[in-house]
Formats: sequence, structure tokens, C-alpha cells
Amino acid sequence: MRATFHLKTLAVAIATISVASMTNAAGLDRSGQDVTAFFQDGTYAEAVYTYIDADVSGRDNAYVGDDNSAYVKGNETGDISEDYDFFRYGVKSDINDTFSVGVLYDEPFGAAAEYTGDSNFTGSPVTAINDLIATRLDPAVPGVSLTNAQELSDFVDQSQQGLAAARAQVAQAEAAIQNNPALEAVLRPQIVQGQADIAAGEAGLAPVIGFDNYANAQLSNTQTTKVEVRSHNLTAILGAKFGANKNFQVYGGPVAQRIEAQVRLRGSAYDLATGYTSNSNPDMDYGYIAGMSYSKPEIALKAALTYRSEIDHDIKISETYPLAGLLAGNPAAAVQSSNYEITTPESINFDFQTGINPTTLATAKVRWVPWSDFVITPPLYNEVSKNNPLYADDGLNLVEYEDDQWQVELGLAKRVAPALAISGTVGWDSGAGDPTTSLGPVDGYYSVGLGAKYNVTKNWAVSAGGKYLWFGDAQGALPTDKIVADFQDNDGYIAGVKLSYQAQ
Repeated sequence: MRATFHLKTLAVAIATISVASMTNAAGLDRSGQDVTAFFQDGTYAEAVYTYIDADVSGRDNAYVGDDNSAYVKGNETGDISEDYDFFRYGVKSDINDTFSVGVLYDEPFGAAAEYTGDSNFTGSPVTAINDLIATRLDPAVPGVSLTNAQELSDFVDQSQQGLAAARAQVAQAEAAIQNNPALEAVLRPQIVQGQADIAAGEAGLAPVIGFDNYANAQLSNTQTTKVEVRSHNLTAILGAKFGANKNFQVYGGPVAQRIEAQVRLRGSAYDLATGYTSNSNPDMDYGYIAGMSYSKPEIALKAALTYRSEIDHDIKISETYPLAGLLAGNPAAAVQSSNYEITTPESINFDFQTGINPTTLATAKVRWVPWSDFVITPPLYNEVSKNNPLYADDGLNLVEYEDDQWQVELGLAKRVAPALAISGTVGWDSGAGDPTTSLGPVDGYYSVGLGAKYNVTKNWAVSAGGKYLWFGDAQGALPTDKIVADFQDNDGYIAGVKLSYQAQ
């Protein structure tokens, strides 16, 4: 007959696993939306702090040509991943032996990246501007070869000098008629023709001056490409146990979510989108959580399947897109404030634990997020992209992913002393596709982690943990599918600490 043991004998081992687990995943996933605090016995509360330090560096693309998939090793990008931290809180209590309530807070989605190296993602976008002049402007100026910004500026200066000279000739002719009216018949036709030539020259030069102003403004830019996304979730849960031994539980409740983002695209890598900036104001909206769990205390078994819904956000966004002003011939058109929708993805988490013996606990976590359904489509960015005949119908998304995310983590926790337990984990994340967005160029990871929990008193405990990650190689691509960088051999680590209280 199989030996049995009560969950209480493993209380020290439980929760050492989740301190630094399920973080820094595919897409914008960060916290893993852990709900295991709700499955603790009795009254339980926890506060968790997690710190992420990832080294994500690569090289830009030195290839020049029309093949979007071609790549030639270019300059180093430097470490683009900024240090990132977040908090998670949870409190749960049993109303009676049937009903439980809980409130959870976490920061589920986020990003923090900045290109600071001397690469195509920073500073003056010389290549992009010269390509624009050669392909868009040069054919519109017959008889003149314009292939770079300097030639464009020289042409504008010479044209303006020519127009100034023509205006001076007209003014001299008018003055001559004023002094000697007999010259009217001779000079008036010349004046009329000169004025017509000046008007035509000014009309033809106006868009060229617009190009020159645009080019000069972009070439004087020394900023970096940067992205930051922050989110906050507050989840209320009500659970009801049923069955002869109250082994089963259904639970669910509302979720309030707040999200905000800032994006800045710079350098030649982003081609005509260089100079684009957007600020998505904080927006609060709502979804729900639902799930079912099963427990068997005599072998410390717990299993839970949790679903979180999509959440639709209607966000006010301010965008600056210099190319929009150029195309419209009106600098004011480069700035726009409007609303757009972002739908944060649904997800499914499976949490499992079981006792192996009275001092050892095995755990498993599986998470699925359909990042292939997620897009960020700022209105002005999308509208400008439709000027390209290839994307005239739907335009381009700023951020999108090819694949869904699968994440698996397995762990063991062992009580090594009455008040001390240690744990270890191994994990795998599938990533969300390769190539991927240049604003987060990682294709999943493998990980190993260690943790420990110490019961300071009967009710209070401190846990600490760390995890080392090997990131999957990925190429960064634009929404046009053009490869702009290659990232290889990157890694990072995660550290976390948790303070918890439990009374049964």
C-alpha cells in the first residue's frame, strides 16, 4: 500500500519554486500570471519582488540591396535589454470549508529595450535618408542627379540663388519702366514671362525644400531606439469547493488591467519610419479569470487549470512621424493624437504539484499564450505605411509575432531541515517566432533555477531564488519582414525574494 503524508509536512518546501519562475518569456510576457497563492491552505499572503538582468546583444545588418531576407554582419548593437523589475502580491482566505476569496496583483506584460551602441538603430539615419533621396526625389528632378543629402542641399541652395536672381531682374525691369514709361511695351512681356518662370520654379522647388528640411532634421537626430511597456493586473477570485472530500474547486472573478507604452524608432534600420515616436497613455480595462483545481492532501497533490481572457484596451496615443509631414507637404501632419485598440492575449496556465515522499515535492508548470494573435497597430504609423503599394490595403503593424508561446517548467523542492527547504527548476520557452520584432529579439530560452525557503516563525517565511537563462538566437525584423539585425549567444539571470504569511 502506498505511503501517505499530509501536506503540512511539506509546508516549508511549497512556494520555493515560484519566486523567480515563469518570467522573461516570449512576446511581452513577464510575470507568468502566477495564481498559486490562491491554492494555499488557510489564510495566506505574499509579496514577491523580481529583478531581471538580461544581456541581449547582436549586430546590425550591413547588407545593401532589395533582398529582405539577406543578412551581412554589421556593427555591434551593444546590450539592448534594460534591467527590469516588478512586484507581485497575493492574499487569500477561506470563508469556510467551501468558499475562498483572494486578490492577486502582478505586472504580466512588459518590455524595456534601448539600442545605445554605434549601429543602424541609433543617431543619424544617413543610409535611409540617402536611399529616400535617390529613389523618391531624384526621378522627380529631371536633368539633376541627387543621391545624397549634401547634393540635395547644394541643389536647393543653387535653385534659391537662381530664383533670387530672377526676382532681382524682374524688379530691375519694373524700376526701368517706372523711370521711363516708353519701355513698357518692350519690358512688360519679359516681366510677365519672368514672373511665370519664378512661380513655376517656386512650385517645383517647394517639395524639394520639404525633402531638404526633412533630411536635415533627421540627420541631426542623435537619439536612440527605445521601447518601454508596462502593465498592471488586479485579480479578484472567488472559489467554491465541492465533492465528497472537497477535493474539487471551481474559481473565477474579474480582472482589472492597466497598460501603457512608449516607442521611439531611430537610425537607418527603420528606413522611412526613422524618427517615429509614440506615447500610448495609460488605459484601464477589464477581463476575467476562470479555472478548476483538484487536490489530494494525503499525497500533497494539487492540480489547477486556469484561463485568463483577452482584455481589449481603447488607448489614446500621441504619434510623431516625420515622413507623414513630408508626404503631406505640411509639417503639422507629422503629429497626430487619436485612439486605437490593443488586445492583450488570453492565456492558459496549468499548475501541478505532488509529494514524492514526506520531505520532497515535485512540481510542473505549463503556460500557453497565443502571441500570434497579438498586434500593435498605431493609427498614424499604419496610415503612412499604406503609401507603399505593397501594403496599401491593410498597412503594417508596428509589432506582431509569428508563433504562439509554450512554456514548461519542472521543479523539485526538498525540506532539508524543520524550517528550511531548497528547490531546483529546469525550464523551456518556445519563443514567439524567428525572425521577430527588433524591439525584443529573443526566440525563447532554456533555464535552470535554484531557490530556498526559510520559516522565520510558525507563520512567517522568507524565500529567495534565482534563475539563469540561455536565450534562443533570433533575427530582428521590421514589419516589412526586412532583416535588420542578428542576435546570438545571449543570456540573462533573474533573482527574486518573497515574504509570505500563512495561518491554517
